[in-house]
Amino acid sequence: MKITEQRQGAVSVIRPAGPLTAAEAPQFRQHVERELTANLGRVVLDMSEIPYVDSAGLEALLEITEQMAQGAQALRLCGANKTVREVLTLTDLAPLFDHFDDVTTAVRSFL
Repeated sequence: MKITEQRQGAVSVIRPAGPLTAAEAPQFRQHVERELTANLGRVVLDMSEIPYVDSAGLEALLEITEQMAQGAQALRLCGANKTVREVLTLTDLAPLFDHFDDVTTAVRSFL
């Protein structure tokens, strides 16, 4: 999995590319947790390049969200495709995240 990030003001936008599965989940989680520490929780996860998520990927997202909740933050997701949104809905995890259609809207939500 290739992971890039971009700063938009005080917000870090993380863009993973590839499936979020057991093989990629540890690297993904470490990368996001590093950004959380550096940006006081101002992180947007652009999921537009994630074709699917397995149970390990869901667990990584859940662990990140639980860590953020301790600081009264919520992980902001944007650009999730229909498959990923359905998986989040079917597993009852969707309400744990703030969902946005695009990066700009997600970044602006911090204002």
